[in-house]
Amino acid sequence: MSRKKILLVDDSNTVLMMHQMMLHGLNHELLFARDGREAVELALAEKPDLILMDVMMPRMTGLEACSELRAHEALANTPILLVTTRGEPQNMEAGFQAGCTEYVTKPFDGVEILLKVHHYLSD
Repeated sequence: MSRKKILLVDDSNTVLMMHQMMLHGLNHELLFARDGREAVELALAEKPDLILMDVMMPRMTGLEACSELRAHEALANTPILLVTTRGEPQNMEAGFQAGCTEYVTKPFDGVEILLKVHHYLSD
């Protein structure tokens, strides 16, 4: 069985480290990107099984990256969890319009994220 790939996208080293620590016990390959542009390039090259992505980032926001990822057939159905401090209803609506699968607000519950990861990566 091949290891599943999870792409973690955030411009904060602290958040990336928290995600990494939270997912450490799982036998998945973790990929990292620092902004939406890098996320799109890495996702096209690596075809991750799941993407956890911040919204507010330099160069390209998570919303823009989400829309761009959905335009590529190979990534059209990849689960994308937007993980952001922006919990306002209009931001959540924009996330779903951009094509996200789920919208999680920070500070997030690690157990909640792990359950979602298990849900999307279970065979």
